[in-house]
Amino acid sequence: MSSAIRPRRSVLYMPGANARALDKARSLDADVLILDLEDAVAPDAKAQARSQVAAALREGGYGRRECVVRINALDTPWGRDDVQAVARAGADAVLLPKVQSAAELGALAQALDAAGAPAGLPLWAMAETPLGFLRLDAIACGHPRLAAIVVGTSDLVKDLHARHTPSRDETLLARSLAVMAARAHGLVVLDGVHLDLHDDAGLAAACRQGRDQGFDGKTLIHPKQIAAANAAFAPTEDELASARKRLDAWRAAQAAGQGVAVVDGALVENLHAEEAERVLALAAAIARA
Repeated sequence: MSSAIRPRRSVLYMPGANARALDKARSLDADVLILDLEDAVAPDAKAQARSQVAAALREGGYGRRECVVRINALDTPWGRDDVQAVARAGADAVLLPKVQSAAELGALAQALDAAGAPAGLPLWAMAETPLGFLRLDAIACGHPRLAAIVVGTSDLVKDLHARHTPSRDETLLARSLAVMAARAHGLVVLDGVHLDLHDDAGLAAACRQGRDQGFDGKTLIHPKQIAAANAAFAPTEDELASARKRLDAWRAAQAAGQGVAVVDGALVENLHAEEAERVLALAAAIARA
C-alpha cells in the first residue's frame, strides 16, 4: 500500500506568466505545483506563460514536487497550443478546467497523444460548474488516465449565485459529490482554495474541514498557505499511535483465529485495520518526501 500513496496535502497554483514565481516554486514545501496557464494568466500573457512553463519544466529542479500544468480548455483560442507546448515538457499530469463530460477528457488524451506526450500521461479534471458536479460520477469513470478531481469552489459559488461563508455550507453538497465520485473510482480528490490571505484561522479551519470530509489535500493560492495544509492533511502523532495499536491488535486477533479485536473498549474489524494501514502508509510517504 505504501508504494501507491503519494502525499498531496498542499497543492499550490503558480501563475505561468510569473517567471520569478516559477523559479521560487523549486524551494517551496508544497507537495504539488499547478503551473497555471488558465485563470491566473491574462489573455495577452497566454503565449508568454505557455513558453515559460514549458521551459521551467524542461529545466527541472522541482525535486519531489509533483508538477501539474493547468491548460486552457480545448475550445478556447489557447488550449490546443497549450497542449502542443506542454505535451513533451515533462509535466507529471495535465489539468483540464471546467470539465463537464467524459468526452472532454477523451479529447484531451487524443490531443496529448497526437502532440507526442508520454504514453499514459495522467489527466486531472477540475469540477467547478453545476453541470460538472452533477455529472461527476460519469466523469470520474470516463477515462482510464484520469487520476484526480480538483474542486473549484470559486467558479462554482459564482455560478450558483451563492455567497462565500465561513462554514462553506454553500459548497457542501458539491464537495461531498466530488469526494464520493473520487472514492468510488479510485481517484485523488483535492479541495478548493481559501481566498482570504489574511484569515489564518479561517484557512486552518477550512483545511481541517476538508480533511475531515475526506479530501486528500487542499489547493492553495499563496505560499504562506502551505504550512497549514501540510499540517492538516498529515496524520498526527496521536493518530499514528492509535493506528499502530489497532493494527497490532487486529493482527494478533487474526493470528489467534479471531475475527475481531478490542482496543480501549472499541471494536476493531477488518475495515479499521485497512484504514490504519492507509494512515501509516501516508505517514511513511510524507517522511520519504
